[in-house]
Amino acid sequence: MARAKEDLSWGEVATLGRRYLRIPFALFLVEAFYWFLTQPTDTLAPLQVTEAWIWHHLTEIIFGAGTSTLTQHQGWTTMVELHHPDFYRYANGNTLSLYVSDECAGVHEMIFIGTLVMMTDGLPQRFRWKSVGVMCAIVFVLNIIRLLVLYPIAVSGCASNPNMLGCESEMWKFHTFVYQWGFLIVLLVMWLVWFKIADGSKTIREAAKKEREMWTLRYRTQWSQVHWSILGLSLILIAYAIYAVTASSEAMLAREIVEFCTFQDIVSSQCNDAQNDWNNAIAGSWSMTAIGLVGIAAVSLVVQHPDLEEE
Repeated sequence: MARAKEDLSWGEVATLGRRYLRIPFALFLVEAFYWFLTQPTDTLAPLQVTEAWIWHHLTEIIFGAGTSTLTQHQGWTTMVELHHPDFYRYANGNTLSLYVSDECAGVHEMIFIGTLVMMTDGLPQRFRWKSVGVMCAIVFVLNIIRLLVLYPIAVSGCASNPNMLGCESEMWKFHTFVYQWGFLIVLLVMWLVWFKIADGSKTIREAAKKEREMWTLRYRTQWSQVHWSILGLSLILIAYAIYAVTASSEAMLAREIVEFCTFQDIVSSQCNDAQNDWNNAIAGSWSMTAIGLVGIAAVSLVVQHPDLEEE
């Protein structure tokens, strides 16, 4: 006797789609937010300064005194200069100048792994938050290790071709690989190991059987003073972002200089500085707007708790 075929209804397909597609959708949202947030130069300056300081001192401890110098880049102490006699002699000596940018701070990777963990169904909320903290600490340490190995890789390349221009190219290849693919692979492996340890497959199956325990979003109906304060601050940020690119005297002056330099086809340090100021003004307004919109969403939407509280 032939077994009846059980087809999924379109409603069931939509339910499955919402469940499994929300992770890439959440990653897209946080990627967009991070992009807007880090448009200004040195958005994460305090963290960049901290990592540059740790990188510099550990380099001196591990590889010897005089192998590193900590200096400023665009007003922040985020530049680490690596020294070795075999490095090509640039204008500043046998030195490689490396800058800890906001992208090098590791926050991008922390947000990525944090989103993967928090979007995993069925696990207690408290456990997920603790896991995110541990994951971020691991990413921070791995990022410091990544920075530390740049020196021996550069020395190794220049030892066989001392004082040759570009002898440190292996260091840049390593940096590019880690930046483009290396950290992504490490993060996925970290999540898979965590998923296995937490028995995530079992909890996801259980969560799928208990739709009433799923967290949902709804519009806030009860507002407290704190909510109104956050909403007001978010609106102020958005208003200031608009002001920063439409009425700020500094931004308007920079814009006028940029337009004049472009019209007259002038290339000078003043034109470059004005271009940087204008770019930062635009990027800063995008960043503040992104933060303001997130603040509005955070207080306007409420997470509907499941019927059974998570332990």
